[in-house]
This record gives sequence, structure tokens and C-alpha cells, in this order.
Amino acid sequence: MFRWKATAATIAIAAIALTGCAGGGGGSGTSDSGRADRLTLTAIIGPTSYDIGQGAEYGNRSPFFQAVFDTLLQKNGEGEIEPWLATDWEYNEDNTVLTLTLRDDVEFTDGTPLDAEAVVGSLERFRDGTAPQAATLVGKEFAAVDATTVTITQPAPDPSLVNLLSIAPGLIQAPSTFDDPDSATEPIGSGPYVLDTAASVTGTTYVYTANPDYWNPDVVKYDNLTINVIEDPTATLNALKAGEANGAKIVNNDTIPEIEASGWTIEANELDFQGLLLFDRAGTMAPELADVNVRKAINMAFDREALLEALQAGYGTVTEQVFPTTSVGYDEALDSTYEYDPEGAKELLADAGYPDGFTLNMMSTPAFQTTFDLVAQQLADIGITVNFTDPGSGNFITDMLAPKYPATWMALEQNPDWQLINFMIAPEATFNPFHSQDPQVDEYISTIQNGTQEEADQATKDLNAWIVDNAWFAPFFRVQGTYAVDADTDLEFWPSNAYPSIFGFSPKN
Repeated sequence: MFRWKATAATIAIAAIALTGCAGGGGGSGTSDSGRADRLTLTAIIGPTSYDIGQGAEYGNRSPFFQAVFDTLLQKNGEGEIEPWLATDWEYNEDNTVLTLTLRDDVEFTDGTPLDAEAVVGSLERFRDGTAPQAATLVGKEFAAVDATTVTITQPAPDPSLVNLLSIAPGLIQAPSTFDDPDSATEPIGSGPYVLDTAASVTGTTYVYTANPDYWNPDVVKYDNLTINVIEDPTATLNALKAGEANGAKIVNNDTIPEIEASGWTIEANELDFQGLLLFDRAGTMAPELADVNVRKAINMAFDREALLEALQAGYGTVTEQVFPTTSVGYDEALDSTYEYDPEGAKELLADAGYPDGFTLNMMSTPAFQTTFDLVAQQLADIGITVNFTDPGSGNFITDMLAPKYPATWMALEQNPDWQLINFMIAPEATFNPFHSQDPQVDEYISTIQNGTQEEADQATKDLNAWIVDNAWFAPFFRVQGTYAVDADTDLEFWPSNAYPSIFGFSPKN
């Protein structure tokens, strides 16, 4: 997900915080329980709220939530769904009712029971809230059949539902905190750790202690967990070299050789694409974007190969489609739809009525200043002047989804097909904040959901081709997602999330 940079003051605060909680947790020996003392991680973004109805999010915010809350289901190191709070799950014949069987031995850290009523309460809170993925549960109804049985009833099949229950929508918060205004900063869950609010500094340093009553103690490898928010890539690199962390998300892949030379191990996946999201396709805020020729011209403005080399030192793969290579809809030929052609782009703008170009308002953030500079430069080459605004730390996604801007640079996961459709393309999708809609797109989506497998596969291919041809997005490349761990730490990197699972870290013996 999104990554950004701190101000100088924030970097200084982060550096001070790191001084008192240096890494080496994996190398500090193990306790009588077989755990190491402390795992210290860095993250590039902190939680906006621990209340799952407001701020629950995975991507780069996942470790904060995974530390204190359990999900109904869990992913293993291969990305496969496994039992967690729910020990069993089964659909009815038409796949509209999912029945979950819950563990009967789990309590929240305030001593209240984690039962079916609590699960229903959390699911409803997420569905009815303002968290980025709230729309994924819209239309679903939840019921507690008995203390350990929950049903999820939906108006039509949702092939992404089981996966959703292993990430943000599946987080379970103690209902005792629902009416507590402090729940945003003092979370109560059933997770492997408890937030030490006295030792934590909101926005900078988050300190956790192991939950002594955790129902699955074997997966907890550290007695203490610290996550320091360092938004600046250079500050992160300096922290690694100083031994002030055991693990860190790496934003700039061009630093990989230097990190490896310092004795760190690199783990990687290719999960996200980076590029422009052309949100305002109806032209309500930026009238120019309503013209498909303008959106095509924007695609033709970018030298994707050069951007990949300049921004990621070549670590990634150029693409022009938001569907991943694992999708049935992926078509390699679509990656050659928009060749880099500034002169051709200018002609399209002239045909659309903008021979002198126009000004486009977009968001920026200092962490990716080079990216934004290159985006502005390449758009300027075809006559589009970019007016960048930095919404400030912590507000990038909030302002994006408000929506306050017609277009933005973004890094987003390339999800499985149905999840991707409901994440980026469907009228109520999270990253479709202007609710762009087209009858042909609606028809494809309906067929994917309700047709035979053969019909759904063809509709997915047709939808991907339509999206590319109508330039709903301007992807640049699929980037290598990189995470570094020190010599004292092993990591099994999640293949399906920007940040590793906290259960994937373990101390080396």
C-alpha cells in the first residue's frame, strides 16, 4: 500500500525513539518460554485508529492490527487460508450463506468472551464504519446461531469473502470498547500482544507485550514487540546500518545492494503495481478526465521502462494492466497498448480540445518526491501541468478516498480477480471514490459473479481489455516488494501482503 516520508521533525523524533529500543531482539537470547526478548520492526506508516470501524487496514498497516486483534481466518506462508478464530467454514449449496464454527476457548484481553455475538458485532461495526475496506461487507448480514456458530448471508455469491476474513474485514474487536472513545488509541482484542500505551508514542513508536493468555502461544516468538514508524527511506536505511531494528520495509529498491552489503537478508514479492489512478472518469472535478482520449494521452506520456529503472533500479516488471499475471484475465499483449509517445499524446489532447494542455490537481508526499517529480515532468512534456498538494502525514489515503483529488499516484495490491474488482473497479469499490460506472463494465461484473466458470473467465478477460482500452488507470510497473531482516532474524514473507505477517518472524538459534 502507500508509503510516505516524514518531516525533519518527525525523523528526529523517530531517531530518538529508536535509541531507547534498539534491535537485536533475535540475538539477545531466549527466555524460559523459548521466545526471544524483543522484536523491533520499522514501518513506513502508522495506524490512524485502532477502532476497526474507523481505521482497520492491512497493507503496510497490518502489523499494528495483527499484533492486538485476531482475524477469523489466517493465511500461512504460502498465502493459503487456514483456521484461526474460526476452526471450520462451509458454504450452502448456492454459495450465499457461509457458516463459521468458532473456537470456544478465546477471551479478549479485558476478560470478556470472544463468542459468536462478539464476532457478529465486529463484522457489523466494520461493515457500517469508515475503514477503507468497509464496502467489501456491504449487503452482508451476520447472525449468531449459537455461542460458537456465525452465519454470513449475502445477496449473491462473493468469491472473495473467505479471503477477506483473513485480513482487515475479519479483525475482531472487543464489543466492550465499541462505545469507548479511547478505543482509537487503546485497543482491546484477543491477539498475541497487548499495546503498552504508557510506553508508546502515537504516530511514532508502538510498544507491545506478549499476551500471557493467548490461545495459540506456540506462534508467539517474542516477549516484546516494538514497531517504529519511520516514514523517510533514508532514515530507515540509517536505522538498519546502526542495528536499531530487526526488520524493515524497504521503499527504495535501489538501496538493496547497500543493505545486503551490510549483512541483511532481503525477502521479496511482486504484489503491488505503481502508477496513476485516474479516479474522476466522469469529469465532475477535472472535466478533462471525462474524455477517454485525455486518459489515453496520459498513458502515452510515461516511459515505463525508464521509470522502473529510475525509481526501482529495475526491480519489477513493466505493465499497463491492474490485473495480475495470475489472473485469468491477464493478457500480455495489453502491456503494449500505450507505447511511450509524447507527440502522439499531444495529438490526442488536441483532438480532445486541449491543444495547450491543462492543469491537473494531484496529491504528493515527500517520501516519494522523485516519483512525483518524474510524473510531473513526463506529464509536462505533453502539456499537462500538475499542481501537487501534500495532504500531510497520515491523511494521504483519507483525502484520496474522500475524494478530494481527481487523480493520484498510488501503489496498490494486484488482488485475486473478484477482490480486485471490488477493490478498484466496481461502482462501490474502495478505490473508486467517484463511483465511476459504465453499463458494459456492469455487465461484465454480473457475468463474472453469476455466470458459468467459462462465461466468468471470458468476462474477466473482456473486462480487463475494456479497462485498459478505456484507460481507467495508468499503471507503470509491478514493483518488487522488499523487506529486510538482520542476521538474528528469520522471516517467512507473506506472498499476499505488502508487510510480512508478525507470525512470520522468528529468532535464529
